[in-house]
Amino acid sequence: MAPKPLDGWRVLVPRGGKWGDGVAATLRSYGAIPVIAPMINFASADDGAALSTALRELNDGQFDWLVITSATTVDVLVGQRVTVPVSTKIAAVGETTAAALTLAGYRVDFVPTSDNSARGLVKEWPRSEISGRVLVPQSDIAEPNLVTGLGKLGFEVEFVAAYRTVGVPVSDAVRADVASGRIGALLVSSGSVARQIAAQLAPLPQGTIVACIGPRTAFDARAAGLVVDVIAEDRSADSLVAALVEHAGRQAND
Repeated sequence: MAPKPLDGWRVLVPRGGKWGDGVAATLRSYGAIPVIAPMINFASADDGAALSTALRELNDGQFDWLVITSATTVDVLVGQRVTVPVSTKIAAVGETTAAALTLAGYRVDFVPTSDNSARGLVKEWPRSEISGRVLVPQSDIAEPNLVTGLGKLGFEVEFVAAYRTVGVPVSDAVRADVASGRIGALLVSSGSVARQIAAQLAPLPQGTIVACIGPRTAFDARAAGLVVDVIAEDRSADSLVAALVEHAGRQAND
């Protein structure tokens, strides 16, 4: 049997659920041994009244656009039984979020094509579609660049915390495996994960590969003090694993 590109690699998958299971399956197809160790979780927003008010206004058609930046926000919409009226258009920050919206029964009117990030969404926003109110439900620790960027375009933007992002301690066994170098690569799926890795697992052993899901996450990882070795071209799980596979191939040929 021909060797696979990630044979013998133990790779930390920092999220559980469907995302973690899907990434783990893809890693196994390349010969890797995934170690699922969720480092973040999501909890209800502190200000439930503000969220309820914003979603009620959304239901009533008071927003011209709804901007969604994560599958977690889609879960909130589903959990709150939100119906988005036909008069309100929906923008998704990338294909992964758009797919989550579609699976949940929501339509998607705009997705940036070349840069699946808040910056890309603002940059590629159709200039013929700039008017009215925009609702941006995000994590409580989301950076303000999306809200600021949409405001500069000319929108009346309302941010509301849809959920809280909280850190999850990894087990002593996982911490020991990272410290010993037994886990050779860490996947970084968001700035929140990068900060948890820095807080819980740094300093990383020399030779441990840090792979980030897109340039924005790589920026956040470096800001957290991590050395980034691999950057996926876009914010998708498949692209993240593919970038790690490509890196492993280069290492093997060195």
